[in-house]
Amino acid sequence: QLQVVESGGGLVQPGGSLRVSCTGSGFSLASYGIGWCRQASGKGYEGVSCIGASEGSTYYPSSVKGRFTISRDNSKNTVYLQMNNLKPEDPAVYYCTRVSPVFTYYYADGRYANDEWGQGTQVTVSS
Repeated sequence: QLQVVESGGGLVQPGGSLRVSCTGSGFSLASYGIGWCRQASGKGYEGVSCIGASEGSTYYPSSVKGRFTISRDNSKNTVYLQMNNLKPEDPAVYYCTRVSPVFTYYYADGRYANDEWGQGTQVTVSS
């Protein structure tokens, strides 16, 4: 019954923007840290953003800092990842996950920690 569902992926031109969403089912996202991870073709998982519980601190690795923004809309039980100025290095399947409060800082250097995963949403950058 505890689930997260990712949505909003798609095809975007280089330099374009996209917002992906993580919506909770069966629990309140506001009570947990929520992280976004991605897996590009031929590469491992990379943490790209995390927000602490109750609109807490945010963390971004250098690869996305200044371009990606994580936020919450608790009324919709949703966490968003706004991705601007998308680059050829950004295409991947993006996943969201609950994150223990002791591990939220992992995302500051691209590491990740997870409790629950969604099915992921595909982001493609192409002209």
